[in-house]
Amino acid sequence: MPDADRPQELPARLLTDPEMINACQVRDFASVFRLVKTKAGIYPSMIARRCELTPSRVGEVIAGQRRLSHMDVVERIADGLRIPGHMLGLARRAWETPQALVATDREVPYGAEPESEQRIPASLPGPDVDSILALATRTSLSPGTLEAFRSSIEDYWRRDDQHGGEALRPAIVGQLRYVVGLLKENRPPSIQNGLYQIAAELARLTGWTHFDARQYNQARAYFTEALQLAKEASDHQSIANVLACMSLQATYQDRPADSLALVTAAQDQARSTPDSTPRVLSMLSMREAFAHAILGNRDSTHQAIGEAHRQFGQIQTGDQDPAWVTYFDEPKLIVDTGIAHGRLGDSVTAEPLIADALQREDRANQRGRAFHSFWLARTQLDQGKLDQACRTATQALEPASAVASERVSGHLREFYDQLAPHRQEPVALAFEARLRELLPPVSGSLHP
Repeated sequence: MPDADRPQELPARLLTDPEMINACQVRDFASVFRLVKTKAGIYPSMIARRCELTPSRVGEVIAGQRRLSHMDVVERIADGLRIPGHMLGLARRAWETPQALVATDREVPYGAEPESEQRIPASLPGPDVDSILALATRTSLSPGTLEAFRSSIEDYWRRDDQHGGEALRPAIVGQLRYVVGLLKENRPPSIQNGLYQIAAELARLTGWTHFDARQYNQARAYFTEALQLAKEASDHQSIANVLACMSLQATYQDRPADSLALVTAAQDQARSTPDSTPRVLSMLSMREAFAHAILGNRDSTHQAIGEAHRQFGQIQTGDQDPAWVTYFDEPKLIVDTGIAHGRLGDSVTAEPLIADALQREDRANQRGRAFHSFWLARTQLDQGKLDQACRTATQALEPASAVASERVSGHLREFYDQLAPHRQEPVALAFEARLRELLPPVSGSLHP
């Protein structure tokens, strides 16, 4: 295909423009087409050709006389205009390049040479060569290869706990695309099934990094892809885990009824297979407790907590737990129990549970320490223990600043907002000063 006919990438400034993001999110193609015209120089006739639409139809859309909602048309627009799938609520498009391989465009004066640091080092192969070399190795996949993939995923999760997933995401997405590419070839069923499971976990991990950054639309898109991949592998435990992640996200989006429906579906999936372990069922019961607590269902919350502890008590040394649930140890069970009570407003019960778990928690888990310290501070503040609550929240700031997690940072700014009645107290002023030092304010989130 000649270069003139090949769809060009939209400018990064347009794809990151809030107006464009909002228009894509609600699929307001009248605004999308206008923005593409004014900011990318792609006129209606070119839009029509790229998206396989008639010029009159594009004109009607721009004039507000017609709306486009059919999925086939939405996909043609994404592919024709090179709008990343997640912006339109679609799965990742086949043409999207792994972020690790995308070079940032910059304007260079006519006739000038680009600066050396902008060039791809000559010692590194280009993406096309990478693809060719990958083809040469695909015939030798073995169970050992799958174990290597699983080991890298475990390392991703460990680094995510320590530093957050933002910096890891390009590598994770690149590996996800590579594994999805491997799935296009015929392989022995055991290898193919293992690849589907690995791809599902990589998609879930990618969704998690978006969720932790509070990028909920992107997270949902990747979680949905993870569900589809896990379904191809008939991996009911993995399906349950993805649904549990989506349930947790629904609590953050203030949709507790959705949260309960998703975690109930997760439990149904887990119970449909004899492979589910007590640790998996315990974790899912605790997620159910969170949903009930937000809904204010006190009795149901206590029942779910009781079931979580009952299942945990049945864990045996030889259980074949999936790697993704091994984080759910006794301190995690205890701290989640405290958080569930805290969500119910029972801070007197919650405080000692969270405090005990924090003492035993792995100190390498920076995000967990910050997150759980916030909850301890919140339960202390609910009891009127202002000095203690501010000291606890201040202690949470150091691990929070060490990990890229907008979810955790948001909780600590939320705590600051809860201090409004005490804003002039010395301990509150000290917390505010430390908060501003370690977690600079984002627009509209922290007021003087």
